[in-house]
Amino acid sequence: MTHSAHSPCPRLLVSPSSSARGWTLIELVITLTVMAVLTMAVIPIVRTSIKRQRETRLREALREMRGAIDEFHRDTVNMQCGPTGAPAAVPAAPVVPGQPGANGGLWVDPRSRVRIADCTIFGVDNPERYPPSLEMLVEGVDVLPRTAGAAQQLGSLQGNMTETNAPPVPKKKIYLREIPVDPMTGKAEWCLLSNYDDADGGCSGSPTNVFDVRSKSDETSLNGKEKYNEW
Repeated sequence: MTHSAHSPCPRLLVSPSSSARGWTLIELVITLTVMAVLTMAVIPIVRTSIKRQRETRLREALREMRGAIDEFHRDTVNMQCGPTGAPAAVPAAPVVPGQPGANGGLWVDPRSRVRIADCTIFGVDNPERYPPSLEMLVEGVDVLPRTAGAAQQLGSLQGNMTETNAPPVPKKKIYLREIPVDPMTGKAEWCLLSNYDDADGGCSGSPTNVFDVRSKSDETSLNGKEKYNEW
């Protein structure tokens, strides 16, 4: 039996594709569980990475400030102070390492090209002449070149003091661009220690000078052995 040419064709029923039927509850729960597990695993890694970066910045800040303190102290060697605190006219002559020099001078570190000229910034409680504060390292102090004294002294002996060997004019030297922020506390505040303070005694309330600087954070570092205020 054949179908008529005009008989209608049977309709095909198309079922919806599996991609259009959406997520089931079980699939959604499994996906969220996997994402939660991955997130919990990544968070500690991110925290450790951030803490390690902060530790690196802390070491750099401490190194920068301690370097500025040491440089300041080097420039105080063989300072020539008059009775009123003003710099003397002729500095001490160069000396041999390990031996006292002229006028009781000390050996000068070759890295020090200038000497601090303002003697009034040091009180009687700071005979070692470390910087009185971190702010002074930022503000700067007046200095004179160490090599200027020889030309001035030679001109005085020859009796022909000219503009070439005239007393040099003090210039201000900056030792620290700015007081860095402690990455552990988020503040530009540091634990200051003088050379009379116990290294393990904590911060000094009012140090007579700035011999060392440390963080105020008592958190434990990543190595699990040291605290940041012990660095």
